[in-house]
Amino acid sequence: MRNHMAAGWFYSPSQIGRYFLTRITSLRPPRNSHAKNPWRILRQLNRHQWLMFWAGFLGWTWDAFDFFTVSLTITEIAKEFGVKNSEVSWGLTVTLMLRSVGALIFGSLSDRYGRKWPFVINLSALVILELGTGFTHSLSQFLAVRALFGIAMGGLFGPAASTALEDLPYEARGILSGLFEQGYATGYLLAAIFYRALVPTTTHGWRSLFWFGSGPPILIIIFRLCLPETNHFIVLRAERETRHALLHEQSNANLSASDQSPEAVRRNGLRAFAREAWFAMKQNWVLLIYMVIIMTGFNSCSHGSQDFYPTFLKDQVGESASNVTIITVIGQIGALIGGTTIGYISSILGRRLTMGIACVLGGAIVPGYVLPRSMALIAPVFFEQFFVGGVWGPIPIHLMELAPPALRTLVVGLTYQLGNLASSASATIQSTIGEKYPLPPKADGTKRFDYGKVIGIFMGAVWVYILLWLMLGPEMSQEEREEQRMEALAWEEERVSGRSLQEMGARRARGEMGFGEKVEEEKRDSVGEVRIENREVGV
Repeated sequence: MRNHMAAGWFYSPSQIGRYFLTRITSLRPPRNSHAKNPWRILRQLNRHQWLMFWAGFLGWTWDAFDFFTVSLTITEIAKEFGVKNSEVSWGLTVTLMLRSVGALIFGSLSDRYGRKWPFVINLSALVILELGTGFTHSLSQFLAVRALFGIAMGGLFGPAASTALEDLPYEARGILSGLFEQGYATGYLLAAIFYRALVPTTTHGWRSLFWFGSGPPILIIIFRLCLPETNHFIVLRAERETRHALLHEQSNANLSASDQSPEAVRRNGLRAFAREAWFAMKQNWVLLIYMVIIMTGFNSCSHGSQDFYPTFLKDQVGESASNVTIITVIGQIGALIGGTTIGYISSILGRRLTMGIACVLGGAIVPGYVLPRSMALIAPVFFEQFFVGGVWGPIPIHLMELAPPALRTLVVGLTYQLGNLASSASATIQSTIGEKYPLPPKADGTKRFDYGKVIGIFMGAVWVYILLWLMLGPEMSQEEREEQRMEALAWEEERVSGRSLQEMGARRARGEMGFGEKVEEEKRDSVGEVRIENREVGV
């Protein structure tokens, strides 16, 4: 997204006034959205794009699985260690708090060196730490391992999102952004299924769930190792390094052959990355703060509605382990469908308007989410999670559209995880407040607390918070989306014509775009239509 600060370090008064006056009018659905049948959109993807998408999706799915192994077993872990539920919930809190550290480290490495190896390193760490969690014998050991787990988990989202989405055709990014984000719901769903299959039926109880969770990532690692780096990163790196070399050429008008060699270009890599990273941060610092603020609300929404819900079902509603699993699975199926559906709709109505509608509908369902005390919860759980997953659906591509290209993986991962950090106490806050509202104990003496009341109040406030910031926030314009669509077409045309990805990046840096005449003409006509349309509506 274009972001210019007229005052240098900040926006000019006229920019600020114009921005706030257009927050409502900017929600108008675009007339020239190029929406297509979803099936036709997905058929555009080639083999490389599908493989890269599924690699990113599977990595994010198992990242979520390993996280939810704790929220599903809080009661069992607390009983074995002889502590309160709220003390075990710190395992969730420290994981959320340290995810931003992983995002900073591995996001920077991904933007500098590529998406592939940070992805593999993070998944390898998850294997070791998930296995190690199952061997802890005290609360302090448990919290220490989960703290390290938070670093690895936080480092995976950015590389996984970039791997899955950045090589896609533009029309496919909305619907597959929704599907990618619901890797989180899929991970929760799988964790709930294997919780029921392993925890009540094996001699090692909750530990068996963690041991099992360390196995599948090995297969995902092998899958990713068989795939190349993303096309987008290869082009971006070549463009960045060539541009840096051009800026530092001496008096000669053109680079000599030796200066244009791959070795010479690579030597400029680190300095080129540092220069572009500093410029991007300087030009976009206000936007990055906004992204952290909005991600605080989104993370509070998912964790507030999910982390303590199994405990609420077991301790307050009194459902059996089987019924808890059924309700949880139904909810995550709703989230999976909602994220994909609303992600697709966001390509038609726009990102902010679509997510705002999901907030209103999700908030309306909150009473049904916490008041029933029977299996009648299935319906409201499905629809509440439909909108929780739905409001998240456009987020990966929305963050990628807002982020400066030079720091895409770092910004997407770090703002997401800083939002997690700001919302990291959600589970502990809910647990601590819930314990101030005790309910009569179970027949076996187990203490119960009114977690339903806390979840309801918390979620109502979170839906309002997200809606407010979405209304105030920015969004890529239709003209910019159209330009990205045509750029993706032009990239594919050049690649199919036989030009290497490195050469494409170098040509972009030198201003030799090399687009085909037909694509260039279509871009001019299409963008011109948008500009005329914007003038007609006074934008």
